[in-house]
Amino acid sequence: MAFYGAFGTVLLLLAVTAPAAMIFGFGGAMAARSRVLPLSWLGRGYIAIVRGVPDIAFFLFFVIALDQGIEYLRHKIKCPDWDEPIRQGSDFIVCQAAKMPLGNSPQWIHEAYGFSLAVLTFAIVFGAFAANVLYGAMRAVPRAQLETAEAYGMSPRQTFWRVLVPQMWVYALPGLGNLWMVLIKATPLLFLLGVEDIVYWARDLGGAKTPRFTDYPHPDWRMWYFLALLVFYLCFTRLSEIALDRIMRRLTHGQATAGGEAQRKALT
Repeated sequence: MAFYGAFGTVLLLLAVTAPAAMIFGFGGAMAARSRVLPLSWLGRGYIAIVRGVPDIAFFLFFVIALDQGIEYLRHKIKCPDWDEPIRQGSDFIVCQAAKMPLGNSPQWIHEAYGFSLAVLTFAIVFGAFAANVLYGAMRAVPRAQLETAEAYGMSPRQTFWRVLVPQMWVYALPGLGNLWMVLIKATPLLFLLGVEDIVYWARDLGGAKTPRFTDYPHPDWRMWYFLALLVFYLCFTRLSEIALDRIMRRLTHGQATAGGEAQRKALT
């Protein structure tokens, strides 16, 4: 049952991470195109740093850094009289009250905390890629449309929200669609972050069991478990492709793009 429930964990990760990554991406793209120089540096630096670091290295580093950062702040607040160093060689030691989560917390709190760290890490990493896609899409909107909006008396804020943002999605969707596919394929990285996902249970349940550990011994079935995961991911990505194609047709309807022009010619 834990194996079946792990499919829900993967779907929940995608359902939460996708909008969170879009929020990070949209914020990063807006910062990168900002006329305020420090804000522009911040947006461009965020995109460059995350895109330049291997995903696995960033995942493993950020989860540890964030976890220790939270415990460090809690330690300073809850245990001000602590006189021992927090860094003792390679060990990171804080008082028990600063542990996150607490040692006596229920198991579901530990799992929810680990899952939350994983979601935040995924959102930051894929938000940087989304920011790069959205930034390019904003620059792809014809300048003439923005100048027309300005000629009609729209403020820069109105031009951005009423003209640029609605127009940019048709240029951004191909890149965002590819990013969604990459996100689906990256969900097995949950296994590296300590979350018991479908890869964890496929390896554990499919491994050879002996009577020493269980009353239900069986040979090595990992190939069959991972074959089931292969079918699951193929079906899921295929459904995603169908949904993305339909969204693209709706976005290009009436737009001055290659897709919109092809629809116009098909109707005439």
